[in-house]
Amino acid sequence: METTPPSGTDVVIALTSLPPNADAAAFVRTLVEHGLVACGTLLPGARSIYRWQGQVEDAAETIVLLKTTTACVPLLREQLPSHHPYEVPELLILPCTDGLPAYLAWVRGEVAKG
Repeated sequence: METTPPSGTDVVIALTSLPPNADAAAFVRTLVEHGLVACGTLLPGARSIYRWQGQVEDAAETIVLLKTTTACVPLLREQLPSHHPYEVPELLILPCTDGLPAYLAWVRGEVAKG
């Protein structure tokens, strides 16, 4: 019998962003090869407006949606900064409350292989 947290599932989406000149595919491939994520979806063409070091910035970015498990989040939080080009990388963990059981099982299985 599968056990899941009260919120629904142990699979989460980790969101990060990369500058357009970064090799986003290589970044995701590294995380997959290290077993930190099962998959990363690259969404180029994003635009972020934010305050950094007292200045309002307007920058093109690639949004990356990383599929992983709650059990892997601490290791992802620890290792992502060493592979990320930003001084302060974005890393937001978004809960998945439900999903196709076969896909959720695939995520769990791929992360467990790392």
